[in-house]
Amino acid sequence: MTQCPFFGKCGGCKYDFSSPAYQKQKLESLPDIKPTEEPIWIPSGTRRRADFCFAPNQFGFFETKTKNIVNIDYCPNLTDAINKILPLMHKIPWCGTGACLITECDNGIDIAITSSVPYFTPEFRAAALQLPAIRITWNSQVIKQTQQPTVTFDTHTTQYPSNAFLQPSCQGADQLRKLVQKYTHGYKKIADLFCGLGNFTFALNATGFDIVGTGIKRDLFKQPLTVGMLNQYDCIIMDPPRAGAQKQCIELIKSNVKKIIYISCNPNTWLSDKKILESGGYKNTTIIPVDQFVGSNHWEIFSVFEK
Repeated sequence: MTQCPFFGKCGGCKYDFSSPAYQKQKLESLPDIKPTEEPIWIPSGTRRRADFCFAPNQFGFFETKTKNIVNIDYCPNLTDAINKILPLMHKIPWCGTGACLITECDNGIDIAITSSVPYFTPEFRAAALQLPAIRITWNSQVIKQTQQPTVTFDTHTTQYPSNAFLQPSCQGADQLRKLVQKYTHGYKKIADLFCGLGNFTFALNATGFDIVGTGIKRDLFKQPLTVGMLNQYDCIIMDPPRAGAQKQCIELIKSNVKKIIYISCNPNTWLSDKKILESGGYKNTTIIPVDQFVGSNHWEIFSVFEK
């Protein structure tokens, strides 16, 4: 018996995470990767953000392999705070179509709406103002804000910009940060690339680089750190988007960096970048899969390269 009444209808989950066979099925989706340690399993019901879709009189997730919307008013994979607001989202007079990212921050719910329609109706605005959210935006235009949303990484609290990257669960972010702290022990000069809001940066007193977030503003896809810059550090952390970090890896293999911690949300691009790093003399010493995206066929890969 599945835990979720929408399983098999909406495209949110490929696997039934309440099934006794879940972990076995999920492990089978790892492509050509041999873990050096047991996977880390994140509990269901802890996801603090979800990207919904909407159309007039519809709000939910896309049906598998279609653009049909399955109306969702409860998801057992989400936190209680998000589930409490979902029934209210169905009462909104949605105009046009688009996406709606709902995020549970430290101090309340943030709602970021993205649509090809540049405007919203007075009726929509009136209904949105009644939602128990601390900030609501439509294509970056603020409709409502009662507080500045914040998120905390370990003991460091920072502002949460609308639509910013955030690990899907606090538990997942904590597990990855603990792994990074463990494998950077003893290293003093650390750079955190694609650092986002700083899940690793502040805990390690590292230098962060990113085009958005809390680090030094630098588009690492267009301008990866040069060899001269990399040689200032003895350890590099990378947590790039799904596109991977090909250009940065090409620079890394020319550098004197002793250790690279590479966290990837896309095993396929990770495998491609792994080949580059190994061609430059790095040895892949650690691979730990993390079930960051519970129910889906996506994995987070924590890995360590050394030379």
